[in-house]
Amino acid sequence: MENDAATLYCPNENCQAANPLTHKFCQRCSTPLPKNYLWAVVDGPNVGSPGEILADRYLILDKFVLLDTKPGLLALTPELDNLQPLKAYLRLIPYRLHVPQVYGVLFVADGSSEREILLLEKPPLLVDDTIQKVSLGSELTIAWRDATSMRQLNWLWQIAHLWQPLASEGVASSLLDSYVLRVEGSLVRLLELRFDGATPELTQLGEFWQQLIGDAKPAITEFVERVSLALIQGKINSTDQLIGVLDQGLAGLGRSQTPTIQIITKTDTGPSRQRNEDACSPPSGTLVSKPPQPTALAIVCDGIGGHEGGNVASNLAIETIQQQVQQLTKVPYDHIDPSLLLNDLDKAVAMANDKISQRNDGENRQGRQRMGTTLVMALPVAHEMYITHVGDSRAYWITRQGCYQVTLDDDVASREVRLGYAIYREAVQQSAAGSLVQALGMGPSSSLHPTSGRFMLDEDAVFLLTSDGLSDFDRVEEYWETEILPILLGEADIATVANRLVELANTKNGHDNVTVALVHYQVQYWEPEITIKAVIPESYSAKTVDLASRATAPTVLGSPNHKTQVITEKEPVKKRSLPLQWIVPLLFVVAAGALGLFVKQLRSQSWTFPTFANPTPTANPTIAATPTPRSLANLSPGWVIKTNNDISLGNNQSLPRGTFLEVIEKKSNPKPASGNFSVSMRVCANKSTQTLANTNTPAVTTSVPPNSKPLPATILLDLSQLNRFGVSVLQSDAPSPCTPVTQPPVTEPGDTSPT
Repeated sequence: MENDAATLYCPNENCQAANPLTHKFCQRCSTPLPKNYLWAVVDGPNVGSPGEILADRYLILDKFVLLDTKPGLLALTPELDNLQPLKAYLRLIPYRLHVPQVYGVLFVADGSSEREILLLEKPPLLVDDTIQKVSLGSELTIAWRDATSMRQLNWLWQIAHLWQPLASEGVASSLLDSYVLRVEGSLVRLLELRFDGATPELTQLGEFWQQLIGDAKPAITEFVERVSLALIQGKINSTDQLIGVLDQGLAGLGRSQTPTIQIITKTDTGPSRQRNEDACSPPSGTLVSKPPQPTALAIVCDGIGGHEGGNVASNLAIETIQQQVQQLTKVPYDHIDPSLLLNDLDKAVAMANDKISQRNDGENRQGRQRMGTTLVMALPVAHEMYITHVGDSRAYWITRQGCYQVTLDDDVASREVRLGYAIYREAVQQSAAGSLVQALGMGPSSSLHPTSGRFMLDEDAVFLLTSDGLSDFDRVEEYWETEILPILLGEADIATVANRLVELANTKNGHDNVTVALVHYQVQYWEPEITIKAVIPESYSAKTVDLASRATAPTVLGSPNHKTQVITEKEPVKKRSLPLQWIVPLLFVVAAGALGLFVKQLRSQSWTFPTFANPTPTANPTIAATPTPRSLANLSPGWVIKTNNDISLGNNQSLPRGTFLEVIEKKSNPKPASGNFSVSMRVCANKSTQTLANTNTPAVTTSVPPNSKPLPATILLDLSQLNRFGVSVLQSDAPSPCTPVTQPPVTEPGDTSPT
């Protein structure tokens, strides 16, 4: 009889057979056997002895590494109100590519008391299933010496992107702890979060990076040294400035990297649907290669709205976005500002949204009759991959090290986790958890928040874009290793794999249309012989935005006249002068004209001697000037603020993203020399009335969770809080969603007393 410690129970509730740990599929029913390796956050030397079983399900593999032998059962979840540090993990779910998420808690008897152990899923572990050996991923400081210069700067670039979101949750010191800071291939991964005793500064990050200079590759040694010194001296004083400098370094190294890209798509109606409302680009079955093609773009859309609805919306979205992206990609990469390209991708999505929405309005479609679509697209540009998405169609990044979901579904479950209300594994079990909170075509683009970002690529990879016909029930996580990894190993071509994935979706799921796009990115890289220089600008305008942060702070679309910035070569201004031989004749013409005009005026008037009265003063004519852009710095009563992410007010109250607040008054802050002030605002509009319907799931509104308290009539926040929350101020030419009302008395956040 096998030892219980060496068995893994089938997650199929109708089977639950015991299997050897080395099996990938249940020997009785062929259900995939997930291996959920967990990291235990423990104050102590270990969680127990290897081989020991905790809570009748968790097998101890190492000091702090556990394996859940009953993955089909939900783990115990903690009371979130009693464990405030847990909320940092939950609110950082958009960064789960780098930050492990909460799996559950484990209660272990400790003498007469019971201790609570936090379990984290998907930690940076190296696993050999054949011999059941698990080890921690390498520390960045150790792996650094063997990495290429491209990867070394890539790691620093990721850390720079993580600094601000982690600092906002009080865990930025995690990026200064060499034990916690791990790497998995090209990815920076954190073992757990370290909570800040005192808020760390960028100067400390510079000091931490200084220890890497000695093992930096020759091409970037001087670069890393100068950037570290600039951080310490305060010449680089913001993460936006730091990211901009690193972008320049990566662009220089990118010239030593030659990518080859192949894209294939495949769409199918599926066994249970009468029509296919999905759409893709390139057209299904088409193989695109770059080179020779100048542009490689993959798009997957999952239509909403039934017959004569979903398929129209999905195809209209693809047609519109293709036209816009073709214009963007005509500009050479070296002349594009990456952050502005991200903005333009967002605006291309907004344009597609408005075309679908206008079609709905023109056909008088209301409520569940409105057609719409989800969207996910991938645009490879040089050494980067740009990903944009709306809805629950997903993008996965597959490398030799693992399979990573890089988009976060725009659904109810993800929103609950971002707000810190629930653990994801628990949230997805709730009713309507998969209902969408946004999709293209359901309303104006002002209420749409696409998520766009970019990834640095320094190794071969496959990006999978898919509708939920395949991604539902974790099919990608179950089959990536057997079906997609062979592409990277040279054992399968992408056309065969695309067909196989559609077949898997139809046989293992089969409840919906299915569409997939595979983007195979191959790299040839050589170490440059030149030295990369670090250019530290004296002043910097914050522009750079990354994918994960947009998941919590969606970008507000800018001016409709905004274009991708093209950096052109400066040419000297040529002075132009009027030829001398033209000047004299021109003077005669002007004089003759003036004399003729004077004579004409005299003839039209009577010869009565004119009388003059004291002239009435008149205002000087005004010259139309461009109004000063509105911002938090010059905030005034009557202006409207829009929340770009979900904001917790405490006392179980929160503002959902998309809420509009009208400024009532500004109050000076009593703190000396703070330069701060308090802002009294009223909630005048939000998108809680907007309903999205999917043919698969019941409609659900984007209102705050049922257990939240109603919002107060007015809210008082400091300027520093508004800056931290990342709100935006509506400009004077933007239509205001707020109607003027009599100013109510001000209440503090959390005060629900009548006003």
